Order: sequence, then structure tokens, then C-alpha cells
Amino acid sequence: MQWWREAVVYQVYVRSFTDSDGDGVGDLEGIRSRLGYLELLGVDALWLTSFYTSPMADHGYDVADPRDVDPVFGDLAVFDALVSDAHDHGLKIVVDLVPNHTSVEHEWFRAARASAPGSPERERYHFRPGRGRDGAAPPNDWRSVFGGPAWTRVPGDPEWYLHLFSPDQPDLNWTNPEVWADLEKTVRFWLDRSVDGFRVDVAHGMSKPDGLPDAAGAPVDPRFDHEGVHDVHRMVRAVVDHFPQCLLVGQVCVRDDAAFARYVRADELHVGLTYRLLECPFDADAVRDAIEDSFDAVAGTPSPPSWVLADHDTPRPVTRYGGVARARAMAMVTLALPGTVFLYNGEELGLPDVELPDDALQDPRWLQSGRTDRGRDGCRVPLPWEGSGPGFGFTAGRPWLPIPDEWADRLVADQLEDTASTLSVYRRALELRRCHPGFTGRDLEWFGAPEGCLAFRRAGSTLVCALNTGDEPVPLPPGDVLLSSSPLSGGLLPPDTAVWLA
Repeated sequence: MQWWREAVVYQVYVRSFTDSDGDGVGDLEGIRSRLGYLELLGVDALWLTSFYTSPMADHGYDVADPRDVDPVFGDLAVFDALVSDAHDHGLKIVVDLVPNHTSVEHEWFRAARASAPGSPERERYHFRPGRGRDGAAPPNDWRSVFGGPAWTRVPGDPEWYLHLFSPDQPDLNWTNPEVWADLEKTVRFWLDRSVDGFRVDVAHGMSKPDGLPDAAGAPVDPRFDHEGVHDVHRMVRAVVDHFPQCLLVGQVCVRDDAAFARYVRADELHVGLTYRLLECPFDADAVRDAIEDSFDAVAGTPSPPSWVLADHDTPRPVTRYGGVARARAMAMVTLALPGTVFLYNGEELGLPDVELPDDALQDPRWLQSGRTDRGRDGCRVPLPWEGSGPGFGFTAGRPWLPIPDEWADRLVADQLEDTASTLSVYRRALELRRCHPGFTGRDLEWFGAPEGCLAFRRAGSTLVCALNTGDEPVPLPPGDVLLSSSPLSGGLLPPDTAVWLA
């Protein structure tokens, strides 16, 4: 069986995991030093966020060289050692691909700025003359995901360039064969370094409609999910298929199930990241709907469903649901489901988002939105490992984002010793998912449940998962308790609690 079909993939936000050299920024050597912890946690694979050469305008997702390591994170020798050591610990390594855009410091974009309109250098991107008097208005009405127009004018130049994200991230032109060839070169480069998979950033992006029409009045958003994107995925898949145990997973932000299913056809992505659970409230009916919708999105495809409660772009579950108990309960629901599960570093510690002061914010969304969108920094604060502030074992220096003093009661070192801690619940859940015979079957069977509750089991298995999102305790389903997210008593399932029974 393909290893990812039931895998638990742990997302490492590289900047925030562990700093080995005291500069306050996490790095590859830091990850390498924590592989024993990750093996003990019980995950199957690590997904490393972008660590490539970058001016860090978007913390590595503005890539200047996709085939090298930024010095702040290490070098290729350290990367090779990390991959080798991870494999020794039984862990797979998945790395990011960022094919929608580059950095303004990429050699291609520097050449484009220095070249005349209509030049081959500019054809690698989307350069267009402006509209209106003297071309002073953007070429179309597209908006950036980060706020403001999706176009920036080159100083002293008649043309504007397209960026669906930050102005520091110009979009590549996927009608240009050089762009295709360069991505293939990048994929082969990292495969030759023994990676086990790729996570494709903005997998619904890349291709743009002919003429770049205005969004106003268009039946669909012209910026994303253009049909030509599927040809890009087929090209990458054709390369990856020479490595049969290599995973290709994509960030597919489309709502329509039929549109989503096209991304996970037999010759495209193996897995598409679905965000239905991440987006739903802590309500039993909404959770059941999100689970069923996630199954519907991959029905008739070779892909397993995927499950995500957190990542580096969204508020953490503790904050989103309103407490650690609810976050733990949702984690147990997720880990009971068939398919590929993605965990975000710090999720296993019960960390909330952090309310950072204005002067600490670094996400480009903050400035690009006119200081109205505080961005994603609150869910990217470094992990507290041990000891005291300001570094809490993450760094010997000062962390790139401040770690709050109140996280002193959520340290990894302390939670490893506490059998009732959030970390211990995750460790036990991951062990059961890996070893218990009840975790079989690719479909779900739902049971009747009291109002505010749900209960299911995997088809053909004896393991039942029940969740209480209501306000009152309810009787436990029959069976022997294997694990609960919060303490049980009197044969009842308390509010904000999930339980596994066999």
C-alpha cells in the first residue's frame, strides 16, 4: 500500500521549530536535533515548509532559488544529513514546491526588470501596460490575496507586473516553456536528494485565463482554478511516477467537489488538502457535514480523504474552538478517520494563537492590508521546549517572534512527563492509530447519537469514535474505552470531549 494513505504527516514550520545557532530563527539542524522527539510522538512523515533561498518577504514563500537552502536555515549538506537521519528514524520527508510565483530577487525577475517591454525575459512573468491616462491604472481589476491591487508598476516603466500575493512575489507565466522546464528541473533536483514527496503550494493557481479578463462580472474567479493548471500537475506527476513511493500533495483551495476531484485524478495529485474540518465550527452536525463533504470530494478518485485542523496560515484550533478541551476532542475525531492526516507543529502541545504587539508583526498581510489584517504571525510563534523565557529551549538567543511567558505551562519537557497532558493524548492516539486492529476500513458507518453529539466507526471495524459538542454529559456508547480526550466518570461522555471505544 502507498505509505501516505493512512499516514500522519507533521508540518514543520521551519522558522519556528528549533534554532540550532542562536540567531532566533529555526533551521534544518534544529529539526535534525529533534528527530527523536518526532519519532516518539509517532508521526510518519515531516512536511518542511519552504526553506529555499529567499529575501524572506513572505518568510520563504518568495523563492529566489528553488534549488538551494537559504543560509538562515542551513545548507544542502545539512539538508542531506537531515533526510538521511530522518529515514534512520523511520520518518519520510516532504518538501514544498512553490510554482505559482518567485521572489523579486530571483535571477529571472531581476533580468525582467532590467529588460524592455516585450523582451523574452519579461515573458516569464505577466507584464502588461497599464490602463487609463498614461497607463496609471492597473491592467485589470484583480485583487491580491494579501490585500490591495494584484499589480505593481515597475518604477520608471510603462508596464505593471502581476502578483496574486505580495508585490515581492511576481506570478510566473505558465504559457512559457522555460517555466515548465525549470519546475521539472527543481522536482528532479530534490528527488535526487532522496525526498519522499512534495507539497505543492497554491496548487489551484499557476494557470491564468487568456487576456487576463476583469474579475467583475465574471462567472467564476479568474485568478484561480483555471483548467490549464491540471497540465502542470500532470507534468510533475509524470516525473514523480518514476519514484513509486513519492507523494504529491497539493494545497487545493476550491469549494466545489467536482472541481476538487479533478486535482486528484489518477495522473495528477495523489492527495489534495481539504480544509472542510479546519473551517467548520465546534458543532456535531457541522463536523459530520464536513467529514461527509470531504469524502464526497474524493469519491470516484484514487485519492484518500485528507484531514487538516491547523496549518501555518490559519488560527490554531485552541483559539478557533475556544479551548484546549475542544481542540483535543477534534484531534481525536480527526485521527480516527481513514485517510491522510496533517498535524501542525505545536498542535500536539495545545498551543493557542498569540496576540502579538503591532511592532512584532512581520506577515506581509499586515502592511499590504493597510494594517487592517493582522496576518498569520499569531499561529507561527516558536515552540516552547523547556526552561524559561525568552527562548524556552527553542533558541539560545531571542526568538524571531516573542514566546509568551504563559507558555511556561505547555513545555514539551513537562508534557512528556505528564500522562494527562495534551502531548500525551496525542502520543497515545497516534500509537493506537498505528497499532490497534480497529483502524481499518476506508469508509464510515454513522450511529444515532444524542443532540449535539456524533458517533461513527470505520466500516468493518470494532472501533467507535464519539464526540460531544453539547452542553450536557451523555451516556457513553457501549464498548471498552481505549482513550478519551478529557477524563470520564460515571459512564458518561462530558461536553467538549471525544472518546474511542472498542
